[in-house]
Amino acid sequence: MGLEEEIEDLREEIAETPYNKSTEEHIGRLKAKLAEKKEKLENQSSAGGGHGYAVEKHGDATVALVGFPSVGKSTLINALTNADSETGSYEFTTLDVNPGMLQYRGANVQILDVPGLIEGAAGGRGGGKEVLSVVRTADLVCFMLSVFEIDQYERLKRELYANKIRLDTDPPNISIRKTHKDGIRVTTGDDVDLDETTIKSVLREHGYVNAAVTIPHDLTIDELIDGIMDNREYLPSIVTVNKADLIDKEYVPTVHEQLRDHGLDPEEVTFISAEEERGLDGLKERVWEELGLVRVYMDKPGRGVDYEEPLILFSGETVGDACKKLGGDIDERFKFARVSGPSAKHDEQQVGRDHELADEDVLRIITRR
Repeated sequence: MGLEEEIEDLREEIAETPYNKSTEEHIGRLKAKLAEKKEKLENQSSAGGGHGYAVEKHGDATVALVGFPSVGKSTLINALTNADSETGSYEFTTLDVNPGMLQYRGANVQILDVPGLIEGAAGGRGGGKEVLSVVRTADLVCFMLSVFEIDQYERLKRELYANKIRLDTDPPNISIRKTHKDGIRVTTGDDVDLDETTIKSVLREHGYVNAAVTIPHDLTIDELIDGIMDNREYLPSIVTVNKADLIDKEYVPTVHEQLRDHGLDPEEVTFISAEEERGLDGLKERVWEELGLVRVYMDKPGRGVDYEEPLILFSGETVGDACKKLGGDIDERFKFARVSGPSAKHDEQQVGRDHELADEDVLRIITRR
């Protein structure tokens, strides 16, 4: 029996086994085996070569525009950026990853118009694996749905999940330290519902014999496996609904209800018309907010503060991160910095590398000669 047949058999057994405390350990073992075999199959496929998409990352951040064929991605990226994607009303128009650069609030945000996904993409249909590998490198996933096909959302999410992309969640807080003896020792927080026997069985399926494992918070079997394998990408996401200009006002409540059915708050979804270029300002603002970008105005010696071309960082980044992004030998020669603005206690506050910068701070770096 080949790997693909073994994988399908495991999936069927998992689907047919009712989940409860008495079957938890068994399901845990099955899911662990499934994850290992899928990984093995993927590695075999990768070793066989094949065409992939190599898109060099440029700018301050990267957004992957994800949607089914002909949802309007190429039209949108042309409206948002300086890209020039050939568009049409038939499937698979966009044959290669098409990057464009959105310039907003002083930031350069690379938008990747990836080929339209189809169901089965994670399994290789339609070049899906190559497409999904590009999505994994992005800083933000933007789902683009047709106002007439809101159910595309769940199908797209399934494809991303199958390719190890976890959306809008944090990695499991699991600590695993291999030891030389004493088997697998598990320490869990008070709210962890998974049985210790299940946890140990899952770890053994992944090759652990002796290990000290700490799980401080509750999690599912799937999240436990994600934490053990440690090769998932955790990305934020937003949703935009295209072709909003083509529906009557009376149909809007129906669309809102469909969004709620898929766990989406209509207030947090951006409605647009890529063709008519409506709603694009709102989409740009949503991209900015979800990326968590901050503008830092550099106070340059002898030239004053540059408000025209800010240094763009991610929220939470520090003076040290700014030095690295500025490049040259600034990081090596760094002495201290002076900061004015939202993150400073007072103007010209003297700070070190670890000082966390905020949007519209003014930063002056003092270096050693």
